[in-house]
Amino acid sequence: MATVALTAANFDEVTSKDGIVLVDFWASWCGPCVSFAPTYERSSEKHPEITFGKIDTEAEPALAQKFDIRSIPTIMAVRDGIVVFSQPGALPASALESLIEKVAELDMDEVREQLAAQRKAKDPTAAARG
Repeated sequence: MATVALTAANFDEVTSKDGIVLVDFWASWCGPCVSFAPTYERSSEKHPEITFGKIDTEAEPALAQKFDIRSIPTIMAVRDGIVVFSQPGALPASALESLIEKVAELDMDEVREQLAAQRKAKDPTAAARG
C-alpha cells in the first residue's frame, strides 16, 4: 500500500478506525525525513493491513502543533484510535519492523484500562460526574 497524505481534514477519520495507523511527520527540507521516506514506503508495501500516513508539517502546522512535534521526522503509531507511540528520529528498517510488531502485540483492553486509570488519577471527580 502506498502512503496516505494526512491533513487536518482527514486525520481524525483515518486514525479513529480499528487497526494500526503509522504517521510520519516530515518536511521536504528535512534531510533525515527525505532519507527515511524510502524505508517508510517499503514498509507500507510490506504491510498492506496497516495505514501508513504522512503529515507534511509545513502544509499542516496545526497537526504538528496538536501533537507537540518539535523535531522531524517523528514517527507516531495509532492503534484503534489511541496514540500508543511517538518518537522523533528516523528509524532504520529493522527498528520500524520491531515497532510494528510491538504495536500489533499490544493488548488494547489493557491500554484502555491504563488510560482510564491515568485520567482518574488526574481528575478523581471525573467518574462521579459520569
